[in-house]
Amino acid sequence: MISSPDCPDHDNCPEEFLRYLLRRTGGVVTAEVVAAAREKFGIPRSTLFRLAARFRKTQRTSSLCPRKRGTQAGAVRLDPRTERVIAEQVDGFWLRKEKPSFAALLRRIREVCLTEGLSPPHRSTVQRRVSELIPMAAARKRGEREIEAASTPSPGQFTVAKPNALWQIDHTIVDVIVVDEKFRRPIGRPVLTIAIDVCTRMVAGFHLSLEAPSSTSVGLCLLHSVYDKTAWLDERGIDIPWPVAGLPEVLHCDNGADFRSRALADACREYGMKLLFRPPATPRFGGHIERLIGTMMGAVHLLPGTTFSSVKTRGGYDSEGRANLTLRELEKWIALEIVGKYHQRIHTSLLRPPLAVWRERQGEVDFNLPSDRMAFWTSFLPGERRRLLKDGIHLEKIRYWSDALSRDVGRGAELEIKYDPRDLSRIFVRQSDGRFIEARYRNLAFPPVSWWEWKHAKKALRDQGRLELHEDVIFAAIAQQRQIEDIAASSSAKARRSVTRRPAEPSREGHSTVQSIDLTKHNHSDDDTEYWDQ
Repeated sequence: MISSPDCPDHDNCPEEFLRYLLRRTGGVVTAEVVAAAREKFGIPRSTLFRLAARFRKTQRTSSLCPRKRGTQAGAVRLDPRTERVIAEQVDGFWLRKEKPSFAALLRRIREVCLTEGLSPPHRSTVQRRVSELIPMAAARKRGEREIEAASTPSPGQFTVAKPNALWQIDHTIVDVIVVDEKFRRPIGRPVLTIAIDVCTRMVAGFHLSLEAPSSTSVGLCLLHSVYDKTAWLDERGIDIPWPVAGLPEVLHCDNGADFRSRALADACREYGMKLLFRPPATPRFGGHIERLIGTMMGAVHLLPGTTFSSVKTRGGYDSEGRANLTLRELEKWIALEIVGKYHQRIHTSLLRPPLAVWRERQGEVDFNLPSDRMAFWTSFLPGERRRLLKDGIHLEKIRYWSDALSRDVGRGAELEIKYDPRDLSRIFVRQSDGRFIEARYRNLAFPPVSWWEWKHAKKALRDQGRLELHEDVIFAAIAQQRQIEDIAASSSAKARRSVTRRPAEPSREGHSTVQSIDLTKHNHSDDDTEYWDQ
């Protein structure tokens, strides 16, 4: 009989007592083990043999616990053919981008089962099979990005060693409707392009416009971010410091077409900025810029004319009827929100205001900026290669000329040109020394037009059967279209938006009058040609 003074007291724990007995005998059920188990807990001999067999496999005390009666957890009693139908319909029908409802899945399974002469499963059975799927994988197959994001673990933290080591940049449609300058009537929602310095959480800069996101808007945002902003703030009557400046080492962005453009890749390579793309459909990898955009949009929701974040939240609010801010007024409001509030508040991750962190660490920043502002900005513009002919350079049937091109006429070489899609009244031509010169319409009587206006006018003429198109014909068509838009502007938001998007007429000196960036701290030659967004 197994009994010894060192035997522990297991009066209330039969599992521990059995473990003690079986370990003494090497897992063998001897007569002494049977007698001790029967005497102590009344365990039958047959039950003891089953428990010992499970214990020898796992060596775990839990294997000696008595099991409940009935079907064990994980056991399947359904007909294997019905199980196959459920699995096939869940995988082939329910896990689709069209996101079929659960009720539709039940109907499909029932139809297939009846067709094959099987008894349809109960709703709870199908529900259990669906709930056993891996949530993240199922959400990815069904295109449910919110569920996928909520199910994706993100234990890491993105940290950056010093200021300007990495900027994140992105676009968003602002949740507010703006009005035009003339009629003060709604023209739609603008697009905000904004950049953040990850180390200090300072907003590096932004650009607000009515145009769709493009490499041009990225370039204008970077132009605002890279250079000193004192003059830009003075023009808007803002007396609050915004000290962020300098070129970032890394530009972190998503996989949008505007960030994948050749113009942006070439510009970043030219100025030593590395483009870093986050994995597709993974907004968590751009968490800093996404949170910043969320903060900005949360503030915008307090403005008249806001569209809120969803139709449900907006309810019966008349966004267009309440709108009263122009694009310029909204730009100034966003600037004040950034420099007057966001930079001054204690950041939850830094536990300090972003401005204080920048001031403390700005000695680590390299302020060696590109000396040629025009070359920096034009590097982000789309480009083409064209030959210089006797009557100038031809782009989209428009002729351009500059006296500086005279010496190259007749050489036959292709020249690299850059153009601003918002204003085709000028192009920028790279000379042999690498510098850009500005060429304007050969016929200066033509008005500035945008790329989209020009394309639309050409398409309208071709739809009328006009195959041989000349610049004077196209400009005449644009003039007629603008006249129609001007008449409709008092009643049509689309027409008012088109009028607002038109490029401004050039000043008498032939250059834009608003210099948005201050470069007084840096040296430049007096003959530098400069171009500014007005």
